[in-house]
Amino acid sequence: MFWLLALLITVSILFYYRTRLSVATLVVATLLAGYLLTEGLTPANKVLWACALAVFIPINLPVIRRPLISRWLFKWMKQSLPTMSKTEQEALEAGNTWWDAELFSGNPNWDILQKLPIAKLNQEEQAFLDGPTETLCAMLDDWEITHHLNDLPQQVWDYIKQYKFCGIIIPKSYGGLAFSEAAHSAIVMKIASRSSTAAVTVMVPNSLGPAKLLLNYGTDAQKNFYLPRLAIGQEIPAFALTGPHAGSDAGAIPDTGVVCYGSFKGKDNVLGIRLNWEKRYITLGPIATVLGVAFKLYDPEKLIGNLENIGITVALIPTDFEGISIGRRHFPLNSAFQNGPNSGKDVFIPMDCIIGGVAQVGNGWKMLMQSLSTGRAISLPALSVGAGKLVCRNTGAYARIRKQFNLPIGEFEGIEEPLARMAGETYILDAARCVTNAALDDGQQPAVISAILKYELTERMRRIVNDAMDIQGGSGICLGPNNYLGRLYQVIPVSITVEGANILTRTLMIFGQGAVRCHPYIQHEMAAIQQDNLKDFDRLLFQHIGFFGHNKVAALWLGLTNARFAKTPGDKDTQQYYQHITRLSVGFALLADFALLTLGGTLKRKERLSGRFADALSNLYLCSCVLKHYEDQNRPKDDLPLVHWACQSTLYRAQQSLLSIYWKLPLRPLAWMLRCIIFPLGKPYSPPSDALIHRTATILLSESAARDRLTQGIYINNNPDDATGKIEIAFKAVLAAAPVEAKLRQAQKQKQLPKVELINVVDEALSKAIINQTEYDIFITAEHARFAAISVDDFSSEELNGFHSEAVR
Repeated sequence: MFWLLALLITVSILFYYRTRLSVATLVVATLLAGYLLTEGLTPANKVLWACALAVFIPINLPVIRRPLISRWLFKWMKQSLPTMSKTEQEALEAGNTWWDAELFSGNPNWDILQKLPIAKLNQEEQAFLDGPTETLCAMLDDWEITHHLNDLPQQVWDYIKQYKFCGIIIPKSYGGLAFSEAAHSAIVMKIASRSSTAAVTVMVPNSLGPAKLLLNYGTDAQKNFYLPRLAIGQEIPAFALTGPHAGSDAGAIPDTGVVCYGSFKGKDNVLGIRLNWEKRYITLGPIATVLGVAFKLYDPEKLIGNLENIGITVALIPTDFEGISIGRRHFPLNSAFQNGPNSGKDVFIPMDCIIGGVAQVGNGWKMLMQSLSTGRAISLPALSVGAGKLVCRNTGAYARIRKQFNLPIGEFEGIEEPLARMAGETYILDAARCVTNAALDDGQQPAVISAILKYELTERMRRIVNDAMDIQGGSGICLGPNNYLGRLYQVIPVSITVEGANILTRTLMIFGQGAVRCHPYIQHEMAAIQQDNLKDFDRLLFQHIGFFGHNKVAALWLGLTNARFAKTPGDKDTQQYYQHITRLSVGFALLADFALLTLGGTLKRKERLSGRFADALSNLYLCSCVLKHYEDQNRPKDDLPLVHWACQSTLYRAQQSLLSIYWKLPLRPLAWMLRCIIFPLGKPYSPPSDALIHRTATILLSESAARDRLTQGIYINNNPDDATGKIEIAFKAVLAAAPVEAKLRQAQKQKQLPKVELINVVDEALSKAIINQTEYDIFITAEHARFAAISVDDFSSEELNGFHSEAVR
């Protein structure tokens, strides 16, 4: 028995530490030989162990293994590997991998995350945020924008152009601001906390648009001409990709261009392209002066090369070219940002309209995917965080101001739960934004993480705003100048839909791309198969098998110990969360390998399964960001309720996603065994407790450094005529009056005052010297401010008909 036990322990240790297979072969063979020589001399044992050696040794010796095993697996996998389109391949090659790959490895290297520099604004960026951005926010009246103008006021447009808000990413050499991604995000976030229309107007030219494409791929002549004009708003850019027949499947666009000779600006026989397209949902399209258009390019006469079907190409076209129809608007959920259809019929453009010139024909999809790999991580996530912070600060304050049954509604347990969820989710959102911006400014281009941010932050923002609407009740649904929440609630689906619809981002992109891009071996194995390289395939395959074996042993060990002995960073408050991420990362990697092995190419079509993998990976990434963000802020102790809520919530969701995967896997007995390996003692993680929910919700109900940090970076004002200004004033006044209220209630308990509404006894309290004049003034001021903050708008029939008429126009 000694030898059998030694063999089992040794194999487990070798797998856990990923020992080289040749060394493993020698060690195991030695143990088996020892057993045979000392205890296993019976004929039955000899046959048994001889068979074991006959299998084990060839598997671990490449010279024997390659012709006997790997060659047949190579042929089978080559035949069963699903074909990959050019657009799919280019999407996979966009950007790079970063912390997502560490989570896929099952053994995340925490030094990579810990050593990431903190994203900080330089002096110029901070001055722009505190100066022009603050001023722009003060100029914005969302009620006027969305109800009366259906557009930004002209003075706002002029200000945006004057201070180069459309040139945030453009280098100074071209007249732009050349700000970091962290600054770009902070600017959009602050504007979004004031007006979604203004935020979208600013973020689109700096996200997936002509400026980014020109910077990455444009010719020198194109950069020199367009970038200075884009920076100052002399040119208004729009990018046209989506059409009536191709939305998320942009690779199927029917818009075409044919290389030919034509007439252009009085010149004949000009080499160019004859274009036909029909697009819709194009932001800034109705007012664009220059339009980026994606189309499929054909060269039937082979005028520019040997290919007839060249592929997706991107051109930058002035909108005054003959044949272009532009200017009509969509009306996206009462939002006033410029968005509409455009089309072109027999539009002739010269070849120098192609972004990057002739050298970049056919590379349009690659260009778009590369740009989207970073742009998707900035704009919509920043807008989502701005909305979350705005809602936390104002609806949290409203829950303290608004009373029912003589208590602030925020003190009811039924309200505490959504308040805590709002605060915790907003902390998660901001942590993910800050950490990902730091990675982008450090040179990373994580395409999978960009997809995670776009999906998770917009979805979580939707939940935050929904919770706020539930708390605000009637004050949230009655639109008007005093309602800061209604328009935000209406426009949520826009962020869910654009830059990759969330349903497809979750079910196809996050895990669908991540399984190939982030896995330590899959992409390399596929490359070896495509290159007919049996030697590399053999090496990678058996490294992959060793990786799978290691993860099985590691998952069982971490499951039995709940990762208590895993070496991770963190302090007494946070180390457990680092350990739990490591544990779930191993389980995630193990399940991903099992799914890939058993489902192969069909996994691509198992979207429900892929979505659950995406949920697990996303929550592990978000929890990692929370821990990094807490460290970057120097571990403020009063933020711990937020940290605990965020970590416990994301870990619980990751656990539940992994558990739900089992029911979708084939080979049920093996799937059940994996569950026993990963969760040998049952479910270890629970959602936040009631006590934690109470501590988290309390942060939003009082003035504190934690509340200020959570809502830092949004536009805050004390204007008594502004919707959020009224709430800000009332919140401070109500808190200041709390001691006076307590004194009045105490007097009621002692029967010095009648038990009626406090406002009805305050004069009597003053006359009886229960309170002094200063306290009386504080109380009256608070009551006036409270009423102003909870008041809602009403309109005459004529006014409402006027709104309807303006909307129709």
